[in-house]
Amino acid sequence: MAQNAQWPDRQASRYLGKDIPRVDGPSKVTGAAKYTYDIVLPGMLYGVILRSPHAAAQVRSVDASAARAMPGVVAVLTDIGRTARFAGEEIAAVAAETEEIARDALKAIRVDYEVQPFVSNTLRGKDIPDRVGEPQVNSRGEDPDTLWALAAAVVEGEYYVPVREHLSLETHGVVVRWDAEDALTCWCSTQAVHGVAGELAAGLGVPRQNVKVICEVMGGGFGSKFSPGVEGLTAARLAKAAGRPVKLMLDRYEEQVASGNGPDAYMRCKAAATSDGQILAIKADLFGTGGYSRRWAVPFPYSTYTVPNVRAAMHGVQTNAGSQRSLRAPGHPQGCFLTETVVDELAVALKMDPLEFRLRNVRGGVWDQQLRLGAERIGWSRRASLPKSGRFRRGMGAACTTWGGGGRGGSVCEVRIGNDGSVWAGIGTQDLGTGTRTYVAAIVAEVLGLPIERVTADIGKSTLGNSGGSGGSVTTASVSPAVMMAALSARERLAQTAAAMLGVPAGEVRFADGNASAQGKSVSFAEVCAKLPSGGIEVTGQWNQALQRGGVGGVQFAEVEVDMWTGGIRVIKVVAVQDCGYYLNKLATESQVIGGVIQGIGMALLEDRKMDNGTGRQLNPNMETYKVPGSLEIPEIDVLLFDTHNQVTGIGEPPVIPTAAAIGNAVFDATGLRMRRLPMTPKRFFDAQEGRMV
Repeated sequence: MAQNAQWPDRQASRYLGKDIPRVDGPSKVTGAAKYTYDIVLPGMLYGVILRSPHAAAQVRSVDASAARAMPGVVAVLTDIGRTARFAGEEIAAVAAETEEIARDALKAIRVDYEVQPFVSNTLRGKDIPDRVGEPQVNSRGEDPDTLWALAAAVVEGEYYVPVREHLSLETHGVVVRWDAEDALTCWCSTQAVHGVAGELAAGLGVPRQNVKVICEVMGGGFGSKFSPGVEGLTAARLAKAAGRPVKLMLDRYEEQVASGNGPDAYMRCKAAATSDGQILAIKADLFGTGGYSRRWAVPFPYSTYTVPNVRAAMHGVQTNAGSQRSLRAPGHPQGCFLTETVVDELAVALKMDPLEFRLRNVRGGVWDQQLRLGAERIGWSRRASLPKSGRFRRGMGAACTTWGGGGRGGSVCEVRIGNDGSVWAGIGTQDLGTGTRTYVAAIVAEVLGLPIERVTADIGKSTLGNSGGSGGSVTTASVSPAVMMAALSARERLAQTAAAMLGVPAGEVRFADGNASAQGKSVSFAEVCAKLPSGGIEVTGQWNQALQRGGVGGVQFAEVEVDMWTGGIRVIKVVAVQDCGYYLNKLATESQVIGGVIQGIGMALLEDRKMDNGTGRQLNPNMETYKVPGSLEIPEIDVLLFDTHNQVTGIGEPPVIPTAAAIGNAVFDATGLRMRRLPMTPKRFFDAQEGRMV
């Protein structure tokens, strides 16, 4: 069965490949769905964390005696951290009867700090030798310095993509209850229920099988929620000390300063092209920060293009501004923006159509086809006729994307069919909001020929079958093959019972519309289930490599309008052509692409973490002054799902990658002004006019 398994034809299927409304939609919009933030347990306490106000400091002493004496305070920890490497790092913690009491108790804790020198950002740190790590060098072909004289066009410049934040609507946090001396249950907003269970077990010194992690629903993660974090282990320790459950949810300030970020990228680059429109060489020095670590790199030159001669040195810069965590397509939006801006500049220097220049340099046929399709869809042929003078000017730009997105082994799904006709599918994955629960139910319903409402999809628990963390666009390609194999195994078992009832070979039985049929005879699904043994059917399915594939390509085109008086940039339309293999839920797949584009618009125009160089503190750790797109910034988004094969591939990361680059190139087309630093705010627009990159 494993060797012959394949996804059903989308044209003939009932659910797969169609628009499937989310099965958990009603529970979310009515408030019935329980996020970690919603969990309230009998006797529950509220935990809060004391954080360093200094960007770099050693803790000499902590005096919590006044806090311990306060009415309502139940537990205090003073050994969470002794070194502060950024403003906001964890030092101590309190659990109290109410959150208000706990926060008052934090103010009563006295900490003696030895304040130390700090560096708040890459642009300052890159010029301090002991803050810069050994370079990682991407080297191939000849030394570009020997090739500049052979080029028909050479461009040179400085570029910068700032640190960005995840900004999950549901902050990081947990509720922890000890069920025995060495056993606990943890409700956690996480991208990895099994991973969190393992880390809690290791950190608390309890058996892994005694840790139960639950994440029924969650409000976003974007790569930042794979671990229980300091807050998870702290809540567990507070609960143990208090002998009562503890809820510890980060507030918005904590979420933005202490839950990780997406690293920045500064680049000095020189590039050349030949007269026939071929990229000849690129030489670049790149700097970026992963926080206190000196490990940092981005994919440059971005791998969608053929660049025969490269010398690119990646330098990690140690800063005191919080550590990096994976952020949707780690490193790729940065590498794409840097590369695509340079590519566009080379096309302009050659006086060549940027689309034609890309067609001459992309690595393979998929981008060639997608570029042509996207250009037709956005109306690239009218680009030259768009208004290029006056107050409001319009332009178009393009950029390409690539990503892995294949599955990984290890996922195990269980399907149970009861005598009463009930169908249950369980797997220990989690739903970040991407629709995992829906496609688990849809696959089983499709295979068994049932309405999707008849299938209970159970996910988000570490007590269910193993599955990995949800990141890197691997979830669907890891989970869905295991679900498919379990469903096929259950159908095969069920067919044997149906065949005996119908007097036909089991191989001829077909399940559809709630019936089992063969040779013109049929019985209902419920009737077949009633004939099952008393325990019903219980089967498991393992990941099947043949049902998934990695490696996707995509392109995006953007049309923008620029107000030359104010520097305001408005995105009019984005066309996103995206390869995603066999999509299980067309509606959810298109939604993922739309969400990626919106996040890319934020990167292009709005998102900008501000650090105070005098104190090392973030100046905008909130959703008022750290800007993200709202309804007024959303353009028309035209999604084209590009068929390449009939295997499942992840789609979460790729759509966010090229948007900012396409918008930047469109701004140049509209105005003749190259904006090499993100975000492209009105101030940056006028800075660029005056030749400043500040």
